[in-house]
Amino acid sequence: MAIIKRRTVLFADLRGSTALYESMGNASATSVVTQAINGLSRRVPVTGGQLIKTLGDGLMAVFPGAVSAVAAAVQMQAELDRQAQQAVGLPPEQVADLQLQIAIAAGEVVEVGGDCFGDAVNVAARLLDHAGDNECLVTREVHEELTWEVRSRFRHLDKVHLRGRAEPVDVYLLARRGVDTAVTQMEAPAEMSEPQGLQLVWRDNAFVFSRGRWPVVLGRGSQATLKIDDARVSRSHARIDLMGGALQLTDLSINGSYVRFAGDEEVLSLRRGTCTLHGNGELGLGGSPNDPDVPLVQFAVLSSLDTQPMKLV
Repeated sequence: MAIIKRRTVLFADLRGSTALYESMGNASATSVVTQAINGLSRRVPVTGGQLIKTLGDGLMAVFPGAVSAVAAAVQMQAELDRQAQQAVGLPPEQVADLQLQIAIAAGEVVEVGGDCFGDAVNVAARLLDHAGDNECLVTREVHEELTWEVRSRFRHLDKVHLRGRAEPVDVYLLARRGVDTAVTQMEAPAEMSEPQGLQLVWRDNAFVFSRGRWPVVLGRGSQATLKIDDARVSRSHARIDLMGGALQLTDLSINGSYVRFAGDEEVLSLRRGTCTLHGNGELGLGGSPNDPDVPLVQFAVLSSLDTQPMKLV
């Protein structure tokens, strides 16, 4: 008999297992992956959820509400951390390759024969494809059910178009572990004075933003300070603001922001992370500055000594 209930649906996926099978062999890799999934599965009932099924290197669970689902996600991430620290005989680089992606959606589901179906199930499953390493993505419906304290740990990304859905889904991010989602700090040179302005150049048009005009939001939405009209750019793609006496660039997007400082060949990739802007360089929105088709914004941080905008790269 089919039963319709409102449920919060969680999908979790353990990525990096393919490399384990290749390097360790089927038997050893299966043991590691099974142990990891079993540990993650145990986090479901202790937070009030119901494990629906395991999916090889992933799982599906349902919860009575958003609070318990997010609590399970946090505990799963901590459990994977614990397993990595206690791994015996597994090379550190392989432990680091095991990454957990989680997606959570809420809505009516149909329970039939121990399985669940419905729009919330489809949304959670497809939202999982958009999660980066060690990230938890939730829909607006889930976010709105959380307490203020828990909501403050999430960052609003943008509306995401999911495969098979006509309407986009509003998405929030909880980043928990790993270098890809940690805030990245690049310290400015000690002799730099506090920034007094910022010059941005987009399509040969230069814009100078003084201290009173910060923060600056780059994106294709109508509310963006600097509008970048390109399909790879999110409505609110990146934010530049004065924090701790330095200009901080924070990625808010799905496709990422990329920074190349003048004189450096290395490109810094930000996935919802932050870096300090200093000197001048280039920002790739949605892709690397090395890609000629990527929307490219040149930047120059202006000090109190500047009377004219700096020459850009």
